Amino acid sequence: MKLSSGSLLLLPILQVNRTLTNGWGSTPTQRHYINASQALTVINAAIQYSNSIGVPNDITVLDPSSQLVAFLRMDNAYLGSVDISMKKAKTVTSFNGLFPSYGLLNRSQPGGDLYGIEETNGGLVVFGGGQPIFDPTGYFIGAVGVSGGTVQQDINTAVHAAQSVGTTITM
Repeated sequence: MKLSSGSLLLLPILQVNRTLTNGWGSTPTQRHYINASQALTVINAAIQYSNSIGVPNDITVLDPSSQLVAFLRMDNAYLGSVDISMKKAKTVTSFNGLFPSYGLLNRSQPGGDLYGIEETNGGLVVFGGGQPIFDPTGYFIGAVGVSGGTVQQDINTAVHAAQSVGTTITM
């Protein structure tokens, strides 16, 4: 699904809510979340892509509840990017995977209707590198956050990683 920033307001209407079975009243077998095996596949895909572009990255995988499932700091990746990769993934999970981390960029600028949102929830990241992960049936199962390169390199790496186990949204 390719959306423009103007479509962001319609996104909740356009996208089927595939998170309804991730809470109260459901059994563990009815819940949809990224498991450890899938998280390792995401990490390995990110490593492979990072190596192909020559950029060491910090890579975070969270489940839909923002709980850490996997993390890897590649050799020589920036230490400061550890927290950034985690917050990129957390930004995605905080909004149930409705958009990548950069989905809030334009609206969070001075004068935007969400100006200052990056200061909420313990810190959000409104630039690229956080991608939602959906399983093949369309359920939101988690998010990947990548940090260490340029914004575009982080986006490309995160998209590649997310697609290794399912699908993702690009804007």
